[in-house]
Amino acid sequence: MKEQILLIIYFIIIILFFVTFGIIFVIAFHRRKNSLLLEKLKAEQRFEDELLKSKIEIQEQTLKNVSWELHDNIGQLLSTAVMQINILGTSIDKGSSESLAEVRELVGSSLQEIRNLSKTLNHEVVQNIGLIKSIEVELARFEKLNFLDTKLNIKGDIVHIDPKEEIIIYRIIQEFFSNTIKHAEASNMEVSLEYSPKELTIVAKDDGKGYEMDSVQANSGLINMRSRATLINATIDFKSKKDNGVEINLVYPFKR
Repeated sequence: MKEQILLIIYFIIIILFFVTFGIIFVIAFHRRKNSLLLEKLKAEQRFEDELLKSKIEIQEQTLKNVSWELHDNIGQLLSTAVMQINILGTSIDKGSSESLAEVRELVGSSLQEIRNLSKTLNHEVVQNIGLIKSIEVELARFEKLNFLDTKLNIKGDIVHIDPKEEIIIYRIIQEFFSNTIKHAEASNMEVSLEYSPKELTIVAKDDGKGYEMDSVQANSGLINMRSRATLINATIDFKSKKDNGVEINLVYPFKR
């Protein structure tokens, strides 16, 4: 009888042990699950915050671009038009008709420039025209303003990318462009996009004065590019030597 009581007690203890262990496991599991969900929500929020920040920065950069083009292109065109009008005001003869035709052509060119610029004012331009076209537009602007001689290479079959992540990629590349214009004193820039089945590799490089990597690791521009790359699970590397230009290598893995 005593042995039976002890056996029952042992069974009760074992059952209590497993019940207690089960309760602790369930509590720990739910805590871990909630922690992972919270981390996921925070990561998504960081991504959305960075996306919004990138859109604002692209818009600010676009407005700067517009001011440059208004000054360097449309301003010159309109100044020439004014000179032609002044000439017409002092001489009304057969030559006036030719001058009038020139004025009309200049005004038409000015209007076309304004139309082109108005399209770039849209802060969602990258979502509207895509990554490749956005890069082409930026490089064409450098050529037009005689900032740089540029070259763009596209390899492989183009793969569709989430427009939100395209904005992040473009902002990284635009940061590189901005650094080149401001600091590099470069004459040439080359950008290559290579699509493979698994990833997109973007290499951008200039032939400017470069820098020693150890001296710029804490540079805010480099930090911004690295943090943005992390948000989209991309990797980014920088190569540079003094008087030997700068090169960035961005690898963006496609989502499965």
